[in-house]
Amino acid sequence: MSYQVLARKWRPGNFTEMVGQEHILRALINALDEDRLHHAYLFTGTRGVGKTTIARIFAKSLNCETGITSKPCGECGACKAIAEGRFIDLIEVDAASRTKVEDTRELLDNVQYAPTHGRFKVYLIDEVHMLSGHSFNALLKTLEEPPPHVKFLLATTDPQKLPVTILSRCLQFNLKRMPISLIDGHLKFILQQESVAFDDASVRLLAHGADGSMRDALSLLDQAIAFGGGKLEQAEVQAMLGTVSRDRVMHILKALVANDAALVMKHVEELSDLSPDYANVLAELLAMLHQMALAQKVPEAVDENLVDREALQQLATQVSSEDIQLFYQVGLIGRRDLPLAPDPRGGLEMALLRMLAFKPTLEGRASQSASVAAAVSQTAAPQSSAPAASTAAQQVVSPVSAPEVIQQAAPSAPAVSAPTLVAQFDGNWAGLVEALNLRGMVKQLAVNCTLREKTSTEVNLTLNKENEQLLNPVMLKKLEEALCASLQQKLKLHIELGAQQVESPAKTTARNTAERQQSAEDTIQQDPMVQALKENFNAEVVPNSVKPINNS
Repeated sequence: MSYQVLARKWRPGNFTEMVGQEHILRALINALDEDRLHHAYLFTGTRGVGKTTIARIFAKSLNCETGITSKPCGECGACKAIAEGRFIDLIEVDAASRTKVEDTRELLDNVQYAPTHGRFKVYLIDEVHMLSGHSFNALLKTLEEPPPHVKFLLATTDPQKLPVTILSRCLQFNLKRMPISLIDGHLKFILQQESVAFDDASVRLLAHGADGSMRDALSLLDQAIAFGGGKLEQAEVQAMLGTVSRDRVMHILKALVANDAALVMKHVEELSDLSPDYANVLAELLAMLHQMALAQKVPEAVDENLVDREALQQLATQVSSEDIQLFYQVGLIGRRDLPLAPDPRGGLEMALLRMLAFKPTLEGRASQSASVAAAVSQTAAPQSSAPAASTAAQQVVSPVSAPEVIQQAAPSAPAVSAPTLVAQFDGNWAGLVEALNLRGMVKQLAVNCTLREKTSTEVNLTLNKENEQLLNPVMLKKLEEALCASLQQKLKLHIELGAQQVESPAKTTARNTAERQQSAEDTIQQDPMVQALKENFNAEVVPNSVKPINNS
């Protein structure tokens, strides 16, 4: 007997064998059991999710010789004929190849005649959106008032192209894309039944590659079994799909977090020897960044099936949430623009270098904000009022171009740089934080704390409950080491959650930023030239367009 492909061999023969789409099956089973049948059904969804399969099972249920039932026997003549594609009262039409109105009229000429063998004459029209406008008009009247012995089952991947007059005459069921976990479980079941050796990682790769389509998953499984000589192994499936090991992408991600451009390029060079699909590499990197963001904010939401779950959770503690979001956004845009790059590898390298290029900009701005906080805390008297209106207006509206911002940004640095030695601590926490030369999440932890007590052996800080996510053992240890190095003392750092009695450096920075912004906006509004423009030309100052310049 000739070999039958897995997609056909394991095609469900009844509703109980269906995988997924429970919301559709429940409605159809109840309709069949309660004999509440409509004359036209429309099944929509992407390719390979079960539209035609459900329609054929429904046709079995309508014409089974045991009666209308949600559990067709599969043994009677009608069930066997439908399964083998030779049931005369099931008329299957591929609308993509029969788009002309003459074809539709010819098809509908026999609607009035009673079924030959079955209980109902069932018209299964696949890709119905491909019919022409005249064909839809020819179908419309029959679809609205068909004879009682006729049922229409329509399937399409693009329901937006159907006229509303057709949609309004059908019961519409939208089939969902298959989740990876469901595809993964079904493939493992089939492999066990087929006695094919496999490992979990290879099946997971196939489930990812199917992109929500069970039929595509089974086709890929057939190809992988042939490629692997009757067994599935991760390395061979990766080679077949053009994907790369997650370990290699993890190496790139770790180099990004470490801000090491040379190491990033080294890993890309090693990756190029495998001739990978660089779009898939970026997609894998984005998926890891997504899991890291979840690990920081909602740890329980991290996918438990990930092989490198613990590694990603550990990596998430070494990078700020802002950097993760920056990496993700740059990678997302890079993946979109990858087809436009002269060379796919070059497109990947430029996306990775952009991640590193923009990261110092954010850190530089954070460093400038901390400098303002330290200066404010050390100044006894408030700063003088704003200069004359016209002069201040010129300063406020002075533009700062993007290249200048990048040139002024601090160079890339690790989470904790070499701290400045402090001869004697006078209780000025904001000034001490500035001297520590912190970066990333460690710095965010420090600037959001306030000093409660400092002894010869301990430093006790207070952190607001709203910033609890910043506190973890790794960041606490790094901050403690920086304090010991700067003060040249052996100190134990304790951070407690609670109400802060004084303003933290971060809040001081935010308050001063808001005051400077308000001062800039007031200065612009009072400027004589701006007022003249408003009076003579009904001009308006665009909200959020006024930015104070940084005079430091």
